[in-house]
Amino acid sequence: MAIRSWSAFPRLKTNIPTAFEITMSDDRTFLIIGASQAGGWVAQTLRKEGFEGKVILIGEEPYLPYERPPLSKAALLGEVTVNSTYFWPPETLDEANIEVRLNTRVIEIDRNGKEIVTEGGERIAYDKLAITTGARVRELPVEGADLPGVFYLRTMENTLAIRDAVKDGATAMIVGGGWIGLECAATLTKLGCNAIVIESADRLCGRAVTPEISDWMLKFHTGHGVDVRLGAGIKKFQGVGQLESAVLSGGDTIECSIAVVGIGVIPNAELARDAGLEVDNGIVVDDRACTSDPDIVAAGDVTKHPNALLGRRIRLESYENAQNQGITAGKAMLDKAEPYSEIPWFWSDQFDANLQIIGLPKDWDETATRGDKDSNEFVTFYLKDGVIDGAISVNNPRDLRIAKRLMLGKKQVTIAELINPETKMQGLLKR
Repeated sequence: MAIRSWSAFPRLKTNIPTAFEITMSDDRTFLIIGASQAGGWVAQTLRKEGFEGKVILIGEEPYLPYERPPLSKAALLGEVTVNSTYFWPPETLDEANIEVRLNTRVIEIDRNGKEIVTEGGERIAYDKLAITTGARVRELPVEGADLPGVFYLRTMENTLAIRDAVKDGATAMIVGGGWIGLECAATLTKLGCNAIVIESADRLCGRAVTPEISDWMLKFHTGHGVDVRLGAGIKKFQGVGQLESAVLSGGDTIECSIAVVGIGVIPNAELARDAGLEVDNGIVVDDRACTSDPDIVAAGDVTKHPNALLGRRIRLESYENAQNQGITAGKAMLDKAEPYSEIPWFWSDQFDANLQIIGLPKDWDETATRGDKDSNEFVTFYLKDGVIDGAISVNNPRDLRIAKRLMLGKKQVTIAELINPETKMQGLLKR
């Protein structure tokens, strides 16, 4: 059965000291730029690990750190409120003596003076600094992209604006056939819109899944009434004071009142770059979330970190990475760092399908599918030298969890074993 709610996914529990337990005997100031999910986990970790100095969390948005997965799903559907997406209740922030400054933009990191400078001209000194500035949407550079009715989806304000614009029976143009685009297509369809997905590539999620999975996604979405146009792009948006239509690269004009653009993100690494930190499609950190400055760490979507399990550097845009690397960064600020190296894990809810992916297989020798694609319950395994190198599941999280353990243990398996419904996956772990 599909997992239908973002809240069903596991999150770490924390035991944060209360205000009465925090004596503030430490005169150091630990500063966090970015009231993101990763930033929130850094702050939580500092208190959980017993730091008694000042913790300041600075964010550009008007909201406390919140969960981003619901933005394209439950929050867009109106099933959750803003407050319910906070992963750290406001009262807990107060109890933990976390100073939060919202609607505040940092414009400079002065490494020599160990200060940050806000847009308002305030200078705030730090002893240790964490950068958790996340990423921003990649904008579509076409005529009419600034018309009312053309949206991006990255923040809570984006989600609320799209919800306000939705009308039953409206045609919604989704630009981009990646995870965000497909989640939006599913959600807007549930809200009564006629969804049209425009993807410039020849298949859906081409950078993340195999052609076979792309084919399944296409069949799945069209089966739910989504109009998918592959090998197509947007030439321009049209309308007088409001979006009215989109002209495709092939010349077709499609009437629409809503457009959601989801064509990727750009890491917010400019602050770090301007401060002289090493940047390469994200802030370069080591396996302990440390930057090239010994007093500065970074975590979340903004970082590019080594992954020993994959044997290369990666930048991940995922819930789990923001959480676990944030914890690593917090410990590093206290000189308690432990190497961070985990198998990447992603998930996506689309209609009644829960998709989960482990690994980032760069190349593989063979694939094996266990289950039935037509019933929308299966796992496809990617194998390299007889070992699982990655997997994607649809409505089968149990077998995916076992696949992760097989992957970590580098257990030898065969295609025949994996595809045989009589094979007990748990039994493969005993080799």
